[in-house]
Amino acid sequence: QVQLVESGGGLVQAGGSLRLSCAASGSFFSFATMGWYRQAPGKQRELVTTITSGGSTNYADSVKGRFTISRDNAKNTVYLQMNSLKPEDTAHYYCNAEVPILRLNYWGQGTQVTVSS
Repeated sequence: QVQLVESGGGLVQAGGSLRLSCAASGSFFSFATMGWYRQAPGKQRELVTTITSGGSTNYADSVKGRFTISRDNAKNTVYLQMNSLKPEDTAHYYCNAEVPILRLNYWGQGTQVTVSS
């Protein structure tokens, strides 16, 4: 059974940093495009960033230059380094794993990030 387990969320002041981790079980990880999404109260879930199996990355304009996604295939883990955090970054952050050719798409339970002003 595939599981994605996020960690690293918390409360931080504006301008601070957090590092989120997402540990994946299963043998699919190295083939998957991994992503981070977030959902703020009353808003739709939105894409934050993705990283392909080959290491290509994509970022939402709102986080470019502040957030960095990375992956460690040996540890089946994807990371999200968040710097210069803003109150508008406050949201529940979800890890996603997708292998389109296998029609696989998994979500974690998420971790809360709260940025105080």
